[in-house]
Amino acid sequence: MLTDVVFFAIAGTVLTLLVWLAMELLRNREDHLGDRLEELQSQAVAAAPRTVRRKSSGRGLDRFLNLAGMVPGGDDWMRGSEKLLTQAGVRRRSALAVYTVLTTLFVLLLCAVMIWLNRGNPFSSVLMALAAAIILGFMIPKVVLQRMVKRYRRKLQEALPDTVDLLGIVLGTGLAMDQAMMRVSEEMEYIYPELAGEFGTVVMQVRAGQERATAFRQLVRRTGLEDIKSLSAMIIQSEKFGTSLAQALKVYADALRNRRRLRAEAAVGKAGIKMLFPIVLFILPVLFVITLVPGMLSVLQNLKILGGR
Repeated sequence: MLTDVVFFAIAGTVLTLLVWLAMELLRNREDHLGDRLEELQSQAVAAAPRTVRRKSSGRGLDRFLNLAGMVPGGDDWMRGSEKLLTQAGVRRRSALAVYTVLTTLFVLLLCAVMIWLNRGNPFSSVLMALAAAIILGFMIPKVVLQRMVKRYRRKLQEALPDTVDLLGIVLGTGLAMDQAMMRVSEEMEYIYPELAGEFGTVVMQVRAGQERATAFRQLVRRTGLEDIKSLSAMIIQSEKFGTSLAQALKVYADALRNRRRLRAEAAVGKAGIKMLFPIVLFILPVLFVITLVPGMLSVLQNLKILGGR
Protein backbone atom coordinates (compact mmCIF):
# COMPACT_ATOMS: atom_id res chain seq x y z
CA MET A 1 0.00 0.00 0.00
CA LEU A 2 2.79 2.41 0.93
CA THR A 3 4.62 1.53 -2.29
CA ASP A 4 1.57 2.44 -4.37
CA VAL A 5 1.21 5.77 -2.57
CA VAL A 6 4.87 6.61 -3.19
CA PHE A 7 4.59 5.59 -6.83
CA PHE A 8 1.51 7.74 -7.46
CA ALA A 9 3.10 10.68 -5.65
CA ILE A 10 6.24 10.48 -7.81
CA ALA A 11 4.16 9.96 -10.97
CA GLY A 12 2.00 12.99 -10.16
CA THR A 13 5.08 15.12 -9.54
CA VAL A 14 6.65 14.05 -12.83
CA LEU A 15 3.37 14.60 -14.68
CA THR A 16 3.10 18.12 -13.23
CA LEU A 17 6.65 18.82 -14.32
CA LEU A 18 5.84 17.52 -17.80
CA VAL A 19 2.85 19.85 -18.09
CA TRP A 20 4.94 22.81 -16.92
CA LEU A 21 7.73 22.02 -19.40
CA ALA A 22 5.19 21.67 -22.22
CA MET A 23 3.69 25.06 -21.37
CA GLU A 24 7.18 26.56 -21.22
CA LEU A 25 8.02 25.06 -24.61
CA LEU A 26 4.83 26.36 -26.26
CA ARG A 27 4.88 29.76 -24.57
CA ASN A 28 4.76 32.54 -27.17
CA ARG A 29 6.77 35.69 -26.81
CA GLU A 30 6.38 38.80 -28.93
CA ASP A 31 9.98 40.00 -28.56
CA HIS A 32 11.20 39.08 -32.04
CA LEU A 33 14.51 40.91 -31.57
CA GLY A 34 15.33 38.95 -28.42
CA ASP A 35 14.31 35.72 -30.13
CA ARG A 36 16.58 36.52 -33.06
CA LEU A 37 19.53 37.27 -30.78
CA GLU A 38 19.01 33.96 -29.00
CA GLU A 39 18.82 32.19 -32.37
CA LEU A 40 22.10 33.76 -33.49
CA GLN A 41 23.75 32.69 -30.24
CA SER A 42 22.49 29.14 -30.63
CA GLN A 43 23.73 29.04 -34.22
CA ALA A 44 27.14 30.24 -33.08
CA VAL A 45 27.25 27.50 -30.46
CA ALA A 46 26.10 24.92 -33.02
CA ALA A 47 28.80 26.04 -35.45
CA ALA A 48 31.51 25.45 -32.84
CA PRO A 49 33.37 22.10 -32.79
CA ARG A 50 31.54 19.43 -30.87
CA THR A 51 34.50 18.66 -28.61
CA VAL A 52 34.74 22.30 -27.61
CA ARG A 53 31.07 22.40 -26.74
CA ARG A 54 31.43 19.40 -24.45
CA LYS A 55 34.53 20.70 -22.74
CA SER A 56 32.93 24.07 -22.10
CA SER A 57 29.72 22.55 -20.77
CA GLY A 58 27.69 25.03 -18.80
CA ARG A 59 25.22 24.45 -16.05
CA GLY A 60 21.67 23.24 -15.94
CA LEU A 61 20.08 22.64 -19.33
CA ASP A 62 23.30 23.17 -21.29
CA ARG A 63 25.05 20.48 -19.28
CA PHE A 64 22.10 18.17 -19.80
CA LEU A 65 22.32 18.72 -23.57
CA ASN A 66 26.02 17.90 -23.52
CA LEU A 67 25.33 14.70 -21.60
CA ALA A 68 22.54 13.77 -24.03
CA GLY A 69 24.92 14.37 -26.95
CA MET A 70 27.32 11.77 -25.54
CA VAL A 71 24.69 9.05 -25.84
CA PRO A 72 25.05 7.05 -29.09
CA GLY A 73 22.73 8.63 -31.64
CA GLY A 74 22.00 11.55 -29.34
CA ASP A 75 23.52 14.18 -31.64
CA ASP A 76 21.47 13.04 -34.63
CA TRP A 77 18.29 12.94 -32.55
CA MET A 78 18.92 16.44 -31.19
CA ARG A 79 19.67 17.83 -34.65
CA GLY A 80 16.43 16.38 -36.01
CA SER A 81 14.48 17.66 -33.01
CA GLU A 82 16.01 21.12 -33.34
CA LYS A 83 15.05 21.22 -37.02
CA LEU A 84 11.45 20.27 -36.21
CA LEU A 85 11.31 22.85 -33.42
CA THR A 86 12.55 25.52 -35.82
CA GLN A 87 9.97 24.56 -38.44
CA ALA A 88 7.27 24.61 -35.75
CA GLY A 89 8.11 28.23 -34.88
CA VAL A 90 9.71 27.39 -31.52
CA ARG A 91 13.14 29.04 -31.82
CA ARG A 92 14.15 30.10 -28.37
CA ARG A 93 17.61 29.14 -27.21
CA SER A 94 16.25 26.89 -24.47
CA ALA A 95 13.69 25.14 -26.72
CA LEU A 96 15.88 22.14 -27.56
CA ALA A 97 16.94 21.67 -23.94
CA VAL A 98 13.35 21.89 -22.67
CA TYR A 99 12.17 19.45 -25.35
CA THR A 100 14.99 17.01 -24.49
CA VAL A 101 14.18 17.13 -20.77
CA LEU A 102 10.47 16.78 -21.55
CA THR A 103 11.06 13.70 -23.71
CA THR A 104 13.40 12.13 -21.14
CA LEU A 105 10.92 12.61 -18.30
CA PHE A 106 8.12 11.24 -20.46
CA VAL A 107 10.15 8.11 -21.26
CA LEU A 108 11.00 7.60 -17.58
CA LEU A 109 7.36 8.07 -16.59
CA LEU A 110 6.21 5.48 -19.13
CA CYS A 111 8.90 3.06 -17.97
CA ALA A 112 7.82 3.50 -14.35
CA VAL A 113 4.17 2.94 -15.28
CA MET A 114 5.05 -0.21 -17.22
CA ILE A 115 7.11 -1.58 -14.33
CA TRP A 116 4.26 -0.89 -11.90
CA LEU A 117 1.66 -2.49 -14.20
CA ASN A 118 3.83 -5.60 -14.76
CA ARG A 119 4.82 -6.17 -11.14
CA GLY A 120 4.73 -9.86 -10.38
CA ASN A 121 5.06 -10.84 -14.06
CA PRO A 122 8.06 -12.69 -15.53
CA PHE A 123 11.21 -10.72 -16.23
CA SER A 124 10.81 -11.17 -20.01
CA SER A 125 7.40 -9.49 -19.88
CA VAL A 126 8.91 -6.58 -17.95
CA LEU A 127 11.66 -6.20 -20.55
CA MET A 128 9.15 -6.18 -23.40
CA ALA A 129 7.04 -3.61 -21.57
CA LEU A 130 10.11 -1.41 -21.02
CA ALA A 131 11.05 -1.66 -24.69
CA ALA A 132 7.53 -0.63 -25.70
CA ALA A 133 7.63 2.26 -23.20
CA ILE A 134 10.94 3.54 -24.56
CA ILE A 135 9.74 3.36 -28.17
CA LEU A 136 6.45 5.11 -27.37
CA GLY A 137 8.24 7.63 -25.17
CA PHE A 138 10.35 8.82 -28.08
CA MET A 139 7.70 8.45 -30.78
CA ILE A 140 4.80 10.33 -29.16
CA PRO A 141 6.68 13.64 -28.58
CA LYS A 142 7.98 13.49 -32.15
CA VAL A 143 4.48 12.94 -33.52
CA VAL A 144 3.20 15.88 -31.48
CA LEU A 145 6.09 18.01 -32.77
CA GLN A 146 5.34 17.03 -36.37
CA ARG A 147 1.71 18.05 -35.87
CA MET A 148 2.94 21.38 -34.54
CA VAL A 149 5.01 21.81 -37.69
CA LYS A 150 1.96 21.10 -39.88
CA ARG A 151 -0.18 23.53 -37.90
CA TYR A 152 2.49 26.26 -38.13
CA ARG A 153 2.86 25.76 -41.87
CA ARG A 154 -0.92 25.83 -42.30
CA LYS A 155 -1.07 29.17 -40.48
CA LEU A 156 1.68 30.56 -42.72
CA GLN A 157 -0.13 29.23 -45.79
CA GLU A 158 -3.40 30.89 -44.78
CA ALA A 159 -1.70 34.20 -44.02
CA LEU A 160 0.37 34.39 -47.19
CA PRO A 161 -2.20 35.73 -49.75
CA ASP A 162 -3.34 38.71 -47.66
CA THR A 163 0.19 39.49 -46.53
CA VAL A 164 1.61 39.38 -50.06
CA ASP A 165 -1.23 41.58 -51.28
CA LEU A 166 -0.53 44.12 -48.52
CA LEU A 167 3.19 43.97 -49.28
CA GLY A 168 2.48 44.83 -52.93
CA ILE A 169 0.31 47.78 -51.88
CA VAL A 170 2.96 49.11 -49.50
CA LEU A 171 5.66 48.74 -52.14
CA GLY A 172 3.46 50.67 -54.55
CA THR A 173 3.60 53.69 -52.23
CA GLY A 174 7.33 54.04 -52.82
CA LEU A 175 8.80 52.40 -49.70
CA ALA A 176 11.92 50.27 -49.95
CA MET A 177 11.70 46.51 -49.53
CA ASP A 178 12.97 46.43 -45.93
CA GLN A 179 10.70 49.28 -44.85
CA ALA A 180 7.73 47.70 -46.63
CA MET A 181 8.29 44.30 -44.99
CA MET A 182 8.65 45.88 -41.56
CA ARG A 183 5.47 47.90 -42.07
CA VAL A 184 3.59 44.78 -43.18
CA SER A 185 5.00 42.91 -40.17
CA GLU A 186 3.71 45.60 -37.84
CA GLU A 187 0.28 45.68 -39.48
CA MET A 188 -0.12 41.89 -39.51
CA GLU A 189 1.31 41.24 -36.05
CA TYR A 190 -2.05 40.72 -34.37
CA ILE A 191 -3.80 39.09 -37.33
CA TYR A 192 -1.11 36.73 -38.60
CA PRO A 193 1.61 36.77 -35.93
CA GLU A 194 3.49 33.78 -37.39
CA LEU A 195 4.15 35.28 -40.83
CA ALA A 196 4.68 38.73 -39.30
CA GLY A 197 7.39 37.26 -37.11
CA GLU A 198 9.06 35.60 -40.09
CA PHE A 199 9.07 38.88 -42.03
CA GLY A 200 10.45 40.72 -39.02
CA THR A 201 13.24 38.16 -38.70
CA VAL A 202 14.19 38.60 -42.36
CA VAL A 203 14.32 42.40 -41.97
CA MET A 204 16.49 42.15 -38.85
CA GLN A 205 18.87 39.80 -40.63
CA VAL A 206 19.23 42.24 -43.53
CA ARG A 207 19.73 45.18 -41.17
CA ALA A 208 22.39 43.19 -39.35
CA GLY A 209 24.42 43.05 -42.57
CA GLN A 210 23.27 39.80 -44.11
CA GLU A 211 22.48 39.66 -47.80
CA ARG A 212 18.78 39.70 -48.63
CA ALA A 213 19.10 36.57 -50.78
CA THR A 214 20.67 34.66 -47.89
CA ALA A 215 17.99 35.91 -45.48
CA PHE A 216 15.22 34.73 -47.81
CA ARG A 217 16.92 31.36 -48.32
CA GLN A 218 16.99 30.91 -44.56
CA LEU A 219 13.30 31.87 -44.47
CA VAL A 220 12.56 29.11 -46.98
CA ARG A 221 14.64 26.65 -44.95
CA ARG A 222 12.82 27.57 -41.74
CA THR A 223 9.31 27.29 -43.15
CA GLY A 224 9.65 24.62 -45.84
CA LEU A 225 6.74 26.03 -47.90
CA GLU A 226 6.81 26.06 -51.69
CA ASP A 227 4.75 29.27 -51.84
CA ILE A 228 7.27 31.11 -49.67
CA LYS A 229 10.05 29.65 -51.82
CA SER A 230 8.37 31.10 -54.93
CA LEU A 231 7.87 34.45 -53.18
CA SER A 232 11.52 34.55 -52.11
CA ALA A 233 12.69 33.71 -55.63
CA MET A 234 10.46 36.46 -57.05
CA ILE A 235 11.83 39.07 -54.64
CA ILE A 236 15.45 38.01 -55.22
CA GLN A 237 15.05 38.07 -59.00
CA SER A 238 13.35 41.47 -58.84
CA GLU A 239 16.21 42.89 -56.79
CA LYS A 240 18.78 41.31 -59.09
CA PHE A 241 17.32 42.63 -62.37
CA GLY A 242 15.76 45.83 -61.03
CA THR A 243 12.21 45.07 -62.19
CA SER A 244 9.02 46.34 -60.57
CA LEU A 245 7.78 44.08 -57.81
CA ALA A 246 4.43 45.61 -56.83
CA GLN A 247 2.48 44.35 -59.85
CA ALA A 248 4.14 40.93 -59.70
CA LEU A 249 3.15 40.59 -56.04
CA LYS A 250 -0.44 41.52 -56.87
CA VAL A 251 -0.63 38.79 -59.52
CA TYR A 252 1.05 36.32 -57.16
CA ALA A 253 -1.43 37.18 -54.37
CA ASP A 254 -4.31 36.40 -56.76
CA ALA A 255 -2.70 33.07 -57.60
CA LEU A 256 -2.31 32.29 -53.89
CA ARG A 257 -5.99 33.05 -53.31
CA ASN A 258 -6.95 30.71 -56.14
CA ARG A 259 -4.82 27.97 -54.58
CA ARG A 260 -6.44 28.60 -51.20
CA ARG A 261 -9.89 28.30 -52.75
CA LEU A 262 -8.91 25.09 -54.49
CA ARG A 263 -7.59 23.66 -51.21
CA ALA A 264 -10.87 24.57 -49.52
CA GLU A 265 -12.85 22.90 -52.30
CA ALA A 266 -10.67 19.80 -52.05
CA ALA A 267 -11.21 19.68 -48.28
CA VAL A 268 -14.97 19.93 -48.82
CA GLY A 269 -14.79 17.13 -51.37
CA LYS A 270 -12.90 14.90 -48.92
CA ALA A 271 -15.36 15.60 -46.11
CA GLY A 272 -17.96 13.23 -47.57
CA ILE A 273 -15.48 10.35 -47.72
CA LYS A 274 -14.22 11.05 -44.20
CA MET A 275 -17.79 11.04 -42.88
CA LEU A 276 -18.48 7.64 -44.43
CA PHE A 277 -16.71 5.63 -41.72
CA PRO A 278 -18.35 7.38 -38.72
CA ILE A 279 -21.73 6.99 -40.42
CA VAL A 280 -21.21 3.25 -41.01
CA LEU A 281 -19.77 2.59 -37.55
CA PHE A 282 -21.95 4.78 -35.33
CA ILE A 283 -25.02 6.16 -37.08
CA LEU A 284 -26.26 3.23 -39.19
CA PRO A 285 -26.27 0.65 -36.33
CA VAL A 286 -28.30 3.03 -34.15
CA LEU A 287 -30.65 3.70 -37.06
CA PHE A 288 -31.14 -0.03 -37.61
CA VAL A 289 -31.88 -0.55 -33.93
CA ILE A 290 -34.43 2.28 -33.89
CA THR A 291 -36.22 1.13 -37.05
CA LEU A 292 -36.00 -2.66 -36.78
CA VAL A 293 -36.25 -3.44 -33.06
CA PRO A 294 -39.84 -2.12 -32.59
CA GLY A 295 -41.04 -4.16 -35.59
CA MET A 296 -39.23 -7.27 -34.37
CA LEU A 297 -40.72 -6.87 -30.90
CA SER A 298 -44.18 -6.49 -32.44
CA VAL A 299 -43.69 -9.61 -34.56
CA LEU A 300 -42.49 -11.61 -31.55
CA GLN A 301 -45.44 -10.43 -29.51
CA ASN A 302 -47.87 -11.45 -32.27
CA LEU A 303 -46.19 -14.87 -32.57
CA LYS A 304 -46.49 -15.35 -28.83
CA ILE A 305 -50.19 -14.50 -28.98
CA LEU A 306 -50.73 -16.92 -31.88
CA GLY A 307 -48.80 -19.62 -30.08
CA GLY A 308 -50.94 -19.17 -26.98
CA ARG A 309 -54.05 -19.81 -28.98
